Amino acid sequence: MLKNYFKIAFRNLWKNKLFSLINVISLAIGLSASFVIGLMVYYDFTFDNFHEDGELIYRITTDYSSPEGDNYNSGVAVPLTKAIKEGFTGVQKSTTFFTSEPARVEAGSSAKTFNNPEKVIYADTDFFQFLNYDFLAGNQATALQNPNEVVLTESRAKKYFPNTDFDNLIGETLTYDDSVMAKVTGVVADFKGRSDFTFQEFISLATANQSYMKDQILDDNWHSTSSNTQLFVKLNNKNAHTNVQTQLDELAKEHESEDAETYGDYRTFHLQPLSDLHFSENYGVFDFTPHHADKSVLISLLLIALFLLTLGCINFINLNTAQASQRAKEIGIRKTLGSSKKQLVFQFLGETFVLTLFAAAISILLAAGLLKIFADFIPEGLHFGLFADPVIIGAALVLIILVTFLSGFYPGLVLSSFKPVSVFKSRIFSSNSHATLRKSLIVFQFVIAQVFIISTIMVGKQIHFLMQEDMGFKTDAITYVRTPWLDSSMEKRELFIQKLKAIPEIEKISLGGSPPASFSWHSTEVDYLDGENQIHSELQLLYGDSSYLNLYGIGLLAGRKLRNDTIREFIINETFRKVLGFETPQDAIGKMIDYSGEKVPIVGVMGDFNQRSLKSKIEPMAFVGDWSRQRYSQFNTVHLALHEANSADWSGVIAKAENHWKSVYPGADFDLQFMDETVEKFYRKETSMTKLLNWATGLSVLISCLGLLGLVIYTTERRVKEIGVRKILGASIAQINVLLCKDFLVLVVIAFALAAPLAWYGLNSWLQDYAYKTSLSWWVFVSSGLGILILALIIMSFKTISTARRNPVKSLRTE
Repeated sequence: MLKNYFKIAFRNLWKNKLFSLINVISLAIGLSASFVIGLMVYYDFTFDNFHEDGELIYRITTDYSSPEGDNYNSGVAVPLTKAIKEGFTGVQKSTTFFTSEPARVEAGSSAKTFNNPEKVIYADTDFFQFLNYDFLAGNQATALQNPNEVVLTESRAKKYFPNTDFDNLIGETLTYDDSVMAKVTGVVADFKGRSDFTFQEFISLATANQSYMKDQILDDNWHSTSSNTQLFVKLNNKNAHTNVQTQLDELAKEHESEDAETYGDYRTFHLQPLSDLHFSENYGVFDFTPHHADKSVLISLLLIALFLLTLGCINFINLNTAQASQRAKEIGIRKTLGSSKKQLVFQFLGETFVLTLFAAAISILLAAGLLKIFADFIPEGLHFGLFADPVIIGAALVLIILVTFLSGFYPGLVLSSFKPVSVFKSRIFSSNSHATLRKSLIVFQFVIAQVFIISTIMVGKQIHFLMQEDMGFKTDAITYVRTPWLDSSMEKRELFIQKLKAIPEIEKISLGGSPPASFSWHSTEVDYLDGENQIHSELQLLYGDSSYLNLYGIGLLAGRKLRNDTIREFIINETFRKVLGFETPQDAIGKMIDYSGEKVPIVGVMGDFNQRSLKSKIEPMAFVGDWSRQRYSQFNTVHLALHEANSADWSGVIAKAENHWKSVYPGADFDLQFMDETVEKFYRKETSMTKLLNWATGLSVLISCLGLLGLVIYTTERRVKEIGVRKILGASIAQINVLLCKDFLVLVVIAFALAAPLAWYGLNSWLQDYAYKTSLSWWVFVSSGLGILILALIIMSFKTISTARRNPVKSLRTE
């Protein structure tokens, strides 16, 4: 029986090759998008799901709330780690570690030196009892008990000591930053599962007392919080969450700062589940790669896959119900010979299953192409090989069966409902119910397509606005390079600058901190007493020498430049001037700001500029010199302005600068950054969204137009005789084309009327996330509607005009 079902299915599909091709392409596009997006969702939702009692593991983070807004820190104050250890009810164990960034490490017997080893932490003795690490060499219980001990992952061990057995590595020595020595006491296997714990070197916490991190690790200040200080706990059971959070709230209240009541600055501690770590936009993870998982993005991707798959299923339903009359006699004969309605439904589901299998096979090839297209926006671990995962294979099979049922069940019911007597008397259809359904589905298809088109145009318009909007400072032909942070020698930095001044293609040079807009910032809290009214504000600090503002084209609105690099003076921005309540920039000059108990004068007011992306508003800021040079210099970055007219020579300039760098810092990497590229990184997520929307739009329009083309072909073929009669009676080709197309064009117009408000609502909500945004222009909607209308007319005209041009005599004779 099954063999007969499949044989008939193949015959019918081959007989209707064009419609079968349209259905296969539509379903293949939907399935390929579903496979790729499903793979992405599976990839991101399976991070750290292999740790024992993972549902009981939480990271403790720090949240801040103030009248200016909320801030989040993934770290905690060091005293909290001790308070947890000393006894929290509901906590069975905890572990503390500190992320570190050594400048170099020397591997003992191999005598090799490695610069900037990443993913290094100082971990306490409980770390390996907390997470599921598999020891390949050494003793897990004692690996980090003593000072000057280190555990390596297998990949890091192979890098430092190639061709050496892991057991022979025990006792080898690593030297960090030429001063801290650590003996290898263990080697652990790399995690087989996906994990955000990407650390490669684990140094015993007691060793940190010999390193530059000593002050931080011994810090007993409850109000000093660093993201380097990480605290994880494992609860006794799921019900302990409320009890532990209550204790954390009480502890935060007990150690509340003096500013809490006065200024409304409050701090709380938060239990973040391990399962939420990978999706943490507020707190971040430890793998500093461009890819950051976002649940809202994944949900949006799933909706796109669902829409594309639904569009493919709609094409199948529409075309098969439209063709129902062509199979009426077959159904009538089958029913006369004893076939039941159930058997006929299974017959049509079998045909759908065969067609879906063809589409699935093609979709695998399309999925491989999509993964290559989006390679820049997906993590390295997400590759085509994951399709071999049993979970993915099982999900794909379930999806194929589900698509088969959704696409084939209704057409099967329609076809199997024909009555043999009516079929043989050529009275099959007595109502337009099926035609109404087809029209409704066409409208739905074009609603989705037009929402995607409008969204694509609008997102592109917003990104163009962001990229073209003036940041308030010069970005073209500006580069910067950070000097080795461990080497704080001002003499070397000055020497490097002197060497750069000998390069004629470099127009300006400045020594300072981060550029005006960056991913890092330094902030403090200051006060200003205006009579009896005290103004308390958070203030971001920007560090630079006397050439810094000029290099970046940041002009002064009032006052003067800083006298020198180390004197304590403020040049504030316009936003901070308004916070302080001064009517004009000149009014602020000479006023004193209370900074850590010291009165600091305002000597200048500079123009506002955006410190980060245009999604965020401009914050109060002050430009200052290198105030803390005696302890730690903030002047760690060299900024260069190149001649814009000589951009072709920039590669040569960079090569010269690198040679000078190597002469001053022979052991450090030269990493020159362009300012315009830094600004582009602010909008990495938006750029990814644009590319995704472009593809989603193109695919949804393609599927919708394929379905429309199929129905137009079917409709015109059924009306060949009518067209012939109309031509004989004098109708022109244009009149016939209008006659055949107008019903479908009305559906496209209805779809636009439904899509426009939906798109406006969604885009208006999306734009609220941006402090600076473009307008929802009317032309975006009009151009979208006209574009899809013209495209639909062109696609329909290919068939309708060719049919209208036929010789009516031949049409009537063949009919």
